Amino acid sequence: MIPTLDYAEAGFVCGLEVHQQLLTRTKLFCRCPAGLYTETHDGTVLRHMRPTLSELGEYDGTALMEFKTKKNIVYLLNVKNVCTYEMDDTPPFLVNQEAIDVAIEQCLMLGCDIVDEVQIARKQYLDGSIPTGFQRTAVVGVNGRIPFRGRTLSVTQVTVEEDSCREVRDRGHCIVWRADRLGMPLIETVTGPDLRTPDEVEEAILLIGRVCRSTGHVRTGLGASRQDVNVSVRGGRRVEIKGVPKAGWAPALVHGEAWRQVNLLKLRDELHRRGFADPGSIRVDSQDVTQLFAATEIPVLTAEGWGRWVEAERMRPGFELGKGPFRIRAARLAGLAGTLSWPTQPEHVFAHELAGRVRVIAGLDQPPVLLHSEAWPDTRGARSELKRLRGRLRCGPDDAVVVVWGPEEDTVTACEEIRLRYVDAVQGVPNETRQPFADGSTDFERILPGPDRMYPDTDSPPTRVARERVARLAGPLPERPWDREARYAAAGVPASTAHWLIRRGGAAVVDRLAAATGASVRDVAFLFGERLKGLRRKGVPVDAVPEPRWEELLHAFAARPVLKQAWEPLVRAVAAEPGSPVAGHLAARGLGEEPAAWRTGLAEALASAREKAYRKDDPALVARLALARLMPGLLGRVAADEVAAAVSAALAESTRREEVRA
Repeated sequence: MIPTLDYAEAGFVCGLEVHQQLLTRTKLFCRCPAGLYTETHDGTVLRHMRPTLSELGEYDGTALMEFKTKKNIVYLLNVKNVCTYEMDDTPPFLVNQEAIDVAIEQCLMLGCDIVDEVQIARKQYLDGSIPTGFQRTAVVGVNGRIPFRGRTLSVTQVTVEEDSCREVRDRGHCIVWRADRLGMPLIETVTGPDLRTPDEVEEAILLIGRVCRSTGHVRTGLGASRQDVNVSVRGGRRVEIKGVPKAGWAPALVHGEAWRQVNLLKLRDELHRRGFADPGSIRVDSQDVTQLFAATEIPVLTAEGWGRWVEAERMRPGFELGKGPFRIRAARLAGLAGTLSWPTQPEHVFAHELAGRVRVIAGLDQPPVLLHSEAWPDTRGARSELKRLRGRLRCGPDDAVVVVWGPEEDTVTACEEIRLRYVDAVQGVPNETRQPFADGSTDFERILPGPDRMYPDTDSPPTRVARERVARLAGPLPERPWDREARYAAAGVPASTAHWLIRRGGAAVVDRLAAATGASVRDVAFLFGERLKGLRRKGVPVDAVPEPRWEELLHAFAARPVLKQAWEPLVRAVAAEPGSPVAGHLAARGLGEEPAAWRTGLAEALASAREKAYRKDDPALVARLALARLMPGLLGRVAADEVAAAVSAALAESTRREEVRA
């Protein structure tokens, strides 16, 4: 059961960072092709990241955390889409002006003020996703606003930046990245914290996506759009749910994060009540207890079990595995009994918070990441071992115990991270970036970056944005989604159909064809937004049909409305031979022309219908069966209502004659 939450009472607020890849020929700071994905590689590079001081002489907290993970970072390189720039062996080329133009278009669509100069900055990333250790990024527009649910959703800024690598594998101390996506231009649209419910978050993501796609200059498909969702509640702190791949995931994710923060604030109050009011009051003592579990019946705590897992997962010393022999380490959490099972997000407890830190920073990602005294294996032998362990650690009744295992050095790091997570708990909600999952849960990814990670890029000159350039790009801008949606609604197009057409780029086609043929927007929108969508799912290659063929088809529908009833076989025929004119398909199938003697078959159709009817005295049933017999041969030739009227008249005449004979 998902717990309910009064969002207004909790002080829930949320903002978005929506990332959208741009449809450019080349990458942002080199001339490698953009959008060329590969699954093979010609070479690999091994790197290690180290933090650097900011302009103010300070280290960013996230950079220090990533350094503690001791990651071996492997890049898979393909010569088709990577050059020496991506590996930081060549300075950047001049920024891609095509990408700047598309970014300006998006800023204008979002009502932003365009900057006078595009200044390139560096944003530090030490998770390995960018080999340089930083992402080149630049603000293009600020102070935007878009209508949303009867109010205004603020857009604080729009930036253009280079995309990161694609993650292939992340296990222990080794992470593998594929560099084909690296350097592709994308824009980041940052909203203000204006969203008040999970449903609003999903709707806002979709709205910004429709704005981005309206120009036709952005990429579509899986991975082309991602969003970071920033959530907080009253008394909490901003937590970023990173890389949400689908808008439909957002409601459950932000609900779970709001619930998590509410519960973490309650845990903070409980810790304060117990006397843990400052970081120094948290005491976590740990020691090596490998020998204590020498004869354990808990499989994951045996050296043999560990060895089997290492072999099965192909964990290599010096790569995935940390330093030191296999060890079991136990930590005594003084005065913290009951907190490990403290509820956090739905179906999760505080022990999951500890496991997330241990998995990421200590590199211990074997399942389960840890064991603890409040969810210990329930066997006689295991309970006996826990009793001996508590005695070994000199635990009192108010103390809790956590056990970790793996390479010796990693177990020491793990116990220290457990202590640091409790230090954060004393203060409430830590600023974190969290990884999303499809079930609505999240897990720790890294400490939330701060402003110390941003600094100017001295390798890239600024780009002056002239008024003439902005005016040139503003001229051909498409209709904004909310205006188009209002126009479509007035024409009778359902909102869901309008949204789908805008997201998939079909709305512009609908408007062009409606204007060129005189067909109603509703009819064209229904054809492209519903009927063709169904045929596409059935494997009909409707996307291969060029726009002039659709124009011919719509003209034919206008000239002979009866053809609309044969739209499916006609579209299938055109899709099978998109090079042939529509007139040829009509002539080949005899469509649009009424057969001269079709009424002579009415008597035979009625006789057959009476034989099949299980209620022969039901004229409506007989008429339906007769119509079903006649229409396949008359589809696209005679209007269905005309055939129905003829069947009804013939049936009435037949009934009258039978009554006269009787």
